[in-house]
Amino acid sequence: MDLILCHTTADFDALGAAVGLTRLLSGSKIVLPGGSHPTVRDFLALHRDEYPLIERRSVNPEKIRSLTVVDTQQRDRLGKAAQWFDLPTVREIIVYDHHLGQESDIPATRSHIDSVGATTTLIVEQLQQQEISLTSAEATVMALGIHVDTGSLTYDQSTARDALALAWLMQQGASLSVISTYRDPGLSPQLQQLLTESLESLEYLCLHGYTVAWVTLKTEVFVPGLSSLASELVELTEIDALLLANEYPLGEEDSRLTVIGRSQIPKTNLNLLFQLLGGGGHSQAASLNLRGVNSQAILKQLLDGIKAQIPHPLTARDLMSSPVRTILPETTIAEAQRILLRYGHSGLFVVDTQGQLVGIISRRDIDIALHHGFSHAPVKGYMTKNLKTITPDTTLPQIESLMVTYDIGRLPVLENEQLMGIVTRTDVLRELHQERDEDEEDEQKFKIQNDAHRLANAALTKSKIPLRTELQNRLAPQLWQLLTTASQEAEKRGWHLYLVGGAVRDLLLTEAVAGTLMIKDIDLVVDGFHKSADVGAGVELAKALQQLYPMARLEIHGAFQTAALLWHKDPELDSLWVDIATARTEFYPYPAANPEVEASSIRQDLYRRDFTINAIALRLTSPRTGELLDFFGGLLDLQAKQIRVLHANSFIEDPTRIFRGVRFAVRFGFQIESQTEEFIRYAINSGVYDRTAQENSRTPALQTRLKTELKHILEAPYWKSALQLLDNLEALQCIHPSLKLDVEVLRQLRLLERCLRRFDPQPTLIHWEMRLETLIAHLTPEYRAKVAKNLQLQEDGIKRLQNLVCAQTEVMESLPKCQSPSQVVQLLRQYDLPMLILIAVQSLRSLRHQIWEYLTVWANVQPLLNGNDLKKLGYKPGPQYRQILDDMLAATLDGVIKDKTEAKEFLAQHYPK
Repeated sequence: MDLILCHTTADFDALGAAVGLTRLLSGSKIVLPGGSHPTVRDFLALHRDEYPLIERRSVNPEKIRSLTVVDTQQRDRLGKAAQWFDLPTVREIIVYDHHLGQESDIPATRSHIDSVGATTTLIVEQLQQQEISLTSAEATVMALGIHVDTGSLTYDQSTARDALALAWLMQQGASLSVISTYRDPGLSPQLQQLLTESLESLEYLCLHGYTVAWVTLKTEVFVPGLSSLASELVELTEIDALLLANEYPLGEEDSRLTVIGRSQIPKTNLNLLFQLLGGGGHSQAASLNLRGVNSQAILKQLLDGIKAQIPHPLTARDLMSSPVRTILPETTIAEAQRILLRYGHSGLFVVDTQGQLVGIISRRDIDIALHHGFSHAPVKGYMTKNLKTITPDTTLPQIESLMVTYDIGRLPVLENEQLMGIVTRTDVLRELHQERDEDEEDEQKFKIQNDAHRLANAALTKSKIPLRTELQNRLAPQLWQLLTTASQEAEKRGWHLYLVGGAVRDLLLTEAVAGTLMIKDIDLVVDGFHKSADVGAGVELAKALQQLYPMARLEIHGAFQTAALLWHKDPELDSLWVDIATARTEFYPYPAANPEVEASSIRQDLYRRDFTINAIALRLTSPRTGELLDFFGGLLDLQAKQIRVLHANSFIEDPTRIFRGVRFAVRFGFQIESQTEEFIRYAINSGVYDRTAQENSRTPALQTRLKTELKHILEAPYWKSALQLLDNLEALQCIHPSLKLDVEVLRQLRLLERCLRRFDPQPTLIHWEMRLETLIAHLTPEYRAKVAKNLQLQEDGIKRLQNLVCAQTEVMESLPKCQSPSQVVQLLRQYDLPMLILIAVQSLRSLRHQIWEYLTVWANVQPLLNGNDLKKLGYKPGPQYRQILDDMLAATLDGVIKDKTEAKEFLAQHYPK
């Protein structure tokens, strides 16, 4: 048996080199002695079957013929597999590495060590020399190894050999979509600098409710990618039209001007404006290039042209109704419900005693509050305070945009802070209906019950996502074909199909090279509610797709009305996960429970989600393929870089949303919107989580689902910032009411990180669990095991926290009494590394120093003679070997024995034959 060994916590370079070696060493197998990095682990979860990987425990040591080690020269980085070097059956040991200047303790018979950016490069060069071709899966993981270890050829240690190796791997079929999934290069530094400069220098003009912005950038040379910069600016700012000018010199007295235009304003046509100056494009996007002109004069001419094209709309004064029914903040939930039932309203405005508007409460918020037993609570605790309001001069397009973007059915009209009237969805629809169907005289037949759907389709949101043809050009062809096929199958049944959630969010946040974007995890939603589609619509569509894609595996989850199609090792789709669900609404029987779901519309499906940025959908079916559904302002929240919850009771129903909100905020660099923060604090301080835990045996959102969110946070590079934000929100109380991120906890976490870096640099421990155990260990002893069991930690972690007090007491009492290193070793070696780390971070400096010295020095000391030596000296093997070796170890630790000669003298003195 020929084995290839990666180091513990294998990275992509180790894995890629090992995969390449399996082609050089025919029949060899790869062993990961100590697991892999989280990203590699995620990769292997989908691709493991592509490579000849075997478990260490399945190896018969007697059959090992050769060992090849990649990306390390140290035995201690190979875990228990290092024992195989001493086997008599091993005839050859080969080392491949790119770390120069290291002293190797591996008994290699042959070594290949050279100064390149990645070990994988050395393997590629040998494959090229032997003219061995690769599969796409093999080329992909090897390319990932070079990309990750060289920073995509940007790190100082990168060489031309690495670049040539990457080029060859691309020729062998390395998947760029997979590589981009695990290695995202981001914007170029030059464009990032210009983006910052543009945001600081943008000038604005507001006209008829629309915002036009312009900026001139002066550079030394031509800058490629300005169109991407223009798109980024439009995404990051709330503007309706943009003129981006770039001026750079061609000589001492000559210059070139490039202008890029973007517009989302109806009835404007940039193509006509730019054609007048020799440019052109489309109505919403155009550009021009000129030499030797006055840049400011050109920019003014284009700006004047846009201003002349902007239409003059109606205003709220022309549309509003008056007076408006209101309630006071002290009105109870029960009374508000009675008013809604009496007058048939779907929401009520809340005003103070001076008649000033302070909030609005919807029927849904009232229903949820009643369900959770808050009928006597005042509406001020549940009303939405961050209202969208308008003035009498607000234009119709602005009103239309607000209603569609934020899913608002009514907008209060304020003048001098007084509520003057209300513009409803019906008011807007009536005007739109008259504009589009001027010849229709029978307005009495206009169906009010269809208003919401008509309005959603009547107004185009400020979508920055590609429409049909742009989307097709941007996505990988095979993925576009799959989505097209799925939409066609939905259309046959009269259903709508949408791409939803994180995939849409990430499309809005990132840019991709045309024709190469291959999303690996897709969520699709079938909306057939208008066609009376039952709960099985998503499952039916998934089954139909599997008939067309028989290589996909079908999984059905009936309780949640979802189905999943999974591709693995597919020649076109590679490894792809597609979830297909029926559009649904959900109902929580009690706070922190799992929701009960039922079929509904796409709008209700999006409303049940956690935050606005995740409640965006992209329509895939005709006639409006590529239309963005953003009922709740998710796009604007992405642009504003804020996390906003969808409804007031969201956190009461599901506390894990608090942790997800924090995770998204820290991950993307967003802020939690002020009212969302208020809702978080209200839910935590209401005591509802304690009550529901006492009244219900199962509270998944405070148990398994909470653990999952903690895992996502604590294994991320931003975990410290996330914990600090959770503590600021007092959300750590969801773990236990007494848990706070005080100075002592922060100190212990810092010490923990030092310990993990020093004693577990290539993680064999699960670091996120160690961080969570450290937090739990800060609780008083009687709560530790209970909290660990509630979060369903691993059994060894629960036992560790359960036994921590006893272990800590013994160490604290006995360690100061130890007079020699051997006594310290005898005391501490009974505990494993995780327990010693937990004890150390909670100990005084003096005790922690002794534990540190034990782990750093004394634990690594071995007797100067081993069992083989004793046998050669004539000692018969038996139980006394253990005592002899222990005594010799103690003498070595205490300095009594310093070399083998003294060891033999010690042996003769204390254990005469």
